[in-house]
Amino acid sequence: MAVSPLITQSPSGASTASKAKILAVGSESQPPLASPSKAPATASSELAEQLNEDVRRKYVKDKKLGEGTYAVVYLGYLRDNPSSLVAIKKIKVNAEYRDGLSMDAIREIKYLQELSHPNIIALHDVFSSKDRNLNLVLEYLPLGDLEMLIKDGNIQYGVADVKAWMGMLTRGVWFCHENFILHRDIKPNNLLIASDGEVKLADFGLARSFADPYLNMTHQVITRWYRPPELLYGARQYSAVVDVWSMGMVFAELLLRVPYVAGNSDMDQIAKISEAFGSPTEENWPGVTKLPNYVPPGDRITPLQGREFFLRQFPTAGPLGADLLMSMSTLDPRKRSSAREILQHAWWRSDPKPTPKESLPRKSGGSQKMGNDLSRRAGEDSEGRFKNAARQLDFGGAIK
Repeated sequence: MAVSPLITQSPSGASTASKAKILAVGSESQPPLASPSKAPATASSELAEQLNEDVRRKYVKDKKLGEGTYAVVYLGYLRDNPSSLVAIKKIKVNAEYRDGLSMDAIREIKYLQELSHPNIIALHDVFSSKDRNLNLVLEYLPLGDLEMLIKDGNIQYGVADVKAWMGMLTRGVWFCHENFILHRDIKPNNLLIASDGEVKLADFGLARSFADPYLNMTHQVITRWYRPPELLYGARQYSAVVDVWSMGMVFAELLLRVPYVAGNSDMDQIAKISEAFGSPTEENWPGVTKLPNYVPPGDRITPLQGREFFLRQFPTAGPLGADLLMSMSTLDPRKRSSAREILQHAWWRSDPKPTPKESLPRKSGGSQKMGNDLSRRAGEDSEGRFKNAARQLDFGGAIK
């Protein structure tokens, strides 16, 4: 596996994930799964059951941290070492899916087994329980998520803290892309925080491989506020820079402490993106009019925004930070920066330097938030969470 050029420490010593027999996800449709109930009672199946029982007995479930329609999350610990805490995510059996296992669960197990990085949540083990529910043993991240910090007005943070958080996010996304995996749901409440302050990318329920650039993929991914314009316009072939747009929206949200473009519908989202960054046209994005859901801007065309606009909207980022954010939120995906290019940007080397992770602002009581985050189905969000806090940004007054 590739090694990030900005990694300063090795991944934590997570145990190797159980090798659950999950088929590779090569398309957007659900692959057939072998039904354990129909398998003959052979020596190999008995061995598999014994291995599963051995893994299950390694852990003890404690109190419930959160519950959603998709999963229940428990605090757990190693039976032989009660001080070693884990999060046990029990995925509920759903009769709508073959064998009760949703595509979200298959994706999450597959990709977390393939990825080991300090900025990606670690999957320690997988086992099934007697009620046929699948249990994922994940590392315990007790400090909640970035959404908690953004929303809490009592927590003060500056550009050095934002630089540290964005650095950790970028390294995690870079590692995914180096291994040809798209996350496709980057947002603040999927960025969980470990006890040492390290930010970890979680929820791989919408992830997929993208090694074949000509393979059609669904455009109905990524929570709307963080969804890039090419997906809103119905693009079926896209690259890793869809995640980069989401990273840019997280960057902007960290600076403003409210979502930067928060539409109430897909059409409203397109309108807000056009208002903020410029109207997508053939002149600034060749080929955009050929996308299946493209809607012409009509008579009201907003000019493409330049560096001065970004500096005025995000003054605390400074000139280099504004330049970086602009490169992440370029309308034309072919001109958008890659995760590797973001890591090489001069902003990281400028003052102030990123805050050491141990000194980053933190909020207690994050265990419940982690439980709620992990129990959500991929793509679920509470879009009303900033309903009374979001301010109206004056894009028009800053246009040149």
